[in-house]
Amino acid sequence: MCVRSRTGCVIPELTVRVARASNPKGTTAIAIRDHLNGLWSDEDFEEWYPRDGKPGLSPAQLATVSVLQFLLELSDRQAAESVRNRIDFKYALGMELEDPGFHHSVLADVRERLAEEGRADKLLDLALEKIRAIGLVRERGRQRTDSTHVLAAVRDLTRLELVTEAMRAALEELARRAPHELVGLVTEDWGKRYGRAARLGRNPSKPKTRIKDTGEDIRLLLRYVHRYLPDLRDGEQVQALRQIFVQNYCTDAQDRPKWREAADAGLPPSAVAIVSPYDLSARYARRGETRWKGFLAHVTETCDPDTPSVITDVTTTKAAVHDTKALPGILANLDHRNLLSKEHFVDGG
Repeated sequence: MCVRSRTGCVIPELTVRVARASNPKGTTAIAIRDHLNGLWSDEDFEEWYPRDGKPGLSPAQLATVSVLQFLLELSDRQAAESVRNRIDFKYALGMELEDPGFHHSVLADVRERLAEEGRADKLLDLALEKIRAIGLVRERGRQRTDSTHVLAAVRDLTRLELVTEAMRAALEELARRAPHELVGLVTEDWGKRYGRAARLGRNPSKPKTRIKDTGEDIRLLLRYVHRYLPDLRDGEQVQALRQIFVQNYCTDAQDRPKWREAADAGLPPSAVAIVSPYDLSARYARRGETRWKGFLAHVTETCDPDTPSVITDVTTTKAAVHDTKALPGILANLDHRNLLSKEHFVDGG
């Protein structure tokens, strides 16, 4: 897919007439086009796509749809249906009324590209430049930062499930990278224990036996990889297994794996404890009655009484990092955008 430029795109006259007649008071989508002439142009996305290939959809349009989708709390399917059916969406995107829009699955592709290389921050910078140019946001005003929890895309695991799943993931990784190296190591018992995703529940059968066997299996695998497969030690899942093993096991006087117990003060605090072998940055946290495994999104917005609230920064951290700890990085981002505030309100945690 290559970029198809829409800079200076003129809204079709029929779309303008119908949009204004059907929405005399305007909508959020119409306001984006009227006041900002759109949030972005296709040239802002040139680095996202190759220069050759067949013409594709406008990335500026897709990014704008993603913003409207967030504002109006729409699913991907609902957002695509809105582009196809809503006149104000067609007006905001500069589309002909008969334009059928696009399949909802392309929005997921846009989000994947957006998550790479700090692209989201770059797009926010460009949008804020336009918003500041029309006077909706200014430097030395009032701003506030608050956070909301973000769930990690991982399954909720017990400690025993965590170590079992970490072992399975490491074996899968090694089998992909060096399938013949494990022939003499993997036994039929290992196939039964780690042949499928760990789903043991809160009360598994024979928990002490499972804990003992899994600990010995992990230690054996890690030593085998260290001694015979040094080129595979840097694997993501092997490294995750090593960290999860140390987090949940120690060794006794006979150098045997021993399950760490909270009563012995041997477990790490939740701020550093790994909760999934597939996302080592996710953390467990609790805020009031809300408990989750994932992250915190710290959202900063203007709060001047004479202007609308405008988001000026979004910073994502681990779940245990409350707003005051995230504030230095947030202020550095605002300084980069020339949007430092005179007063900044933040929750002390």
